[in-house]
Amino acid sequence: MGFWIQLGVSGFRMDAVPFVIATKGANVKKPVEQYDMLRAFREFLQWREGDAIILAEANVLPKTDMEYFGRDGDRMHMMFNFHVNQHLFYALASADSRPLAQALADTRPRPATAQWGLFLRNHDELDLGRLTKAQRDVVFEAFGPDKDMQLYDRGIRRRLAPMLGGDRRRLELAYSLMCTLPGTPVIRYGDELAMGDDLGLAERSCARTPMQWSTEPHAGFTKSDRPCAPVIDKGPYGFEHVNAAKQRRDPQSMLNWTERIIRMRKEVPEVGWGDFKVIPVRDPAIFIIRYGWRNNSVLFVHNLDEKPREISFAVGLPGETGNLLVNLLTEDHSRAGARGRHRLLMEGYGYRWYRVGGLDYLLKRSDIDTNTTEKASR
Repeated sequence: MGFWIQLGVSGFRMDAVPFVIATKGANVKKPVEQYDMLRAFREFLQWREGDAIILAEANVLPKTDMEYFGRDGDRMHMMFNFHVNQHLFYALASADSRPLAQALADTRPRPATAQWGLFLRNHDELDLGRLTKAQRDVVFEAFGPDKDMQLYDRGIRRRLAPMLGGDRRRLELAYSLMCTLPGTPVIRYGDELAMGDDLGLAERSCARTPMQWSTEPHAGFTKSDRPCAPVIDKGPYGFEHVNAAKQRRDPQSMLNWTERIIRMRKEVPEVGWGDFKVIPVRDPAIFIIRYGWRNNSVLFVHNLDEKPREISFAVGLPGETGNLLVNLLTEDHSRAGARGRHRLLMEGYGYRWYRVGGLDYLLKRSDIDTNTTEKASR
């Protein structure tokens, strides 16, 4: 760690943390996690580089999350939220948001100095091992029905764009969900372009093809005659069709949409800092989540189904606070009716980002997080 810190890295992704800290040796029958090692790693890092972080890959049950964060927030700075990730894909496959809401509740506890990393895809397979068999079968059928798309009988080895059929509406919905769930969004290289995969490559290598920068040889990734892995050069996801240079010039490209959504995500700090509440609705295909922080609230609505939905809901805040919802992405604002309920027509795979009460939130923001708004609504 010291070597790489001296070279200027901003932090570390720690792979397979439960195995790193497990007891080792020929006589070890049942490995035991040595959680104090995590504090030693963090102490060393913080003394050497105060603003560096450790992002942990630990696909563990929610009941052990705090062992990795530390009860006092003195172990891992961040962890990938695999529990939410798997239930998010089930929600996308089934148009049923209820297991996702439960997964968020299961992983709510964390120290104030720690944070979840929210992701859609990474460089491994999409691990579905925490789902029930019935749920896993639903996700397989929707996103990886063929055996060559699956791996280890528990996961899908595809990139996001091919999994979602290249459907721009579904891709935007998935990224909108990731950016509005509790935590910090983590985007894998190439997914901002909707890059594809090469199922002809073995196991996980199919989704680890070189970044597609341009239409130059080897997608502009290398001047070598032999890149470390073959570039995707055929089909709709070939580098001549999908590359960064081309998409930078196209105002409507996936790359420019992703840039805009990241910029807007940075303007809603309530998601990262505030507490959340899932707003109950009768239709499981509709997922509504509200955040409150320092006297301000934001609210997000997603339709997980391909069919349009007309919905009615109350923001759930006291007084007239929730009567006005200002759409942050379009001019489609909403005012509550006489009973304080909002009525929305959600298109298939539609999403809305709202700021509650207007755009004067900076004037309303309190100096400290009193949580009075959230406590009053529980």
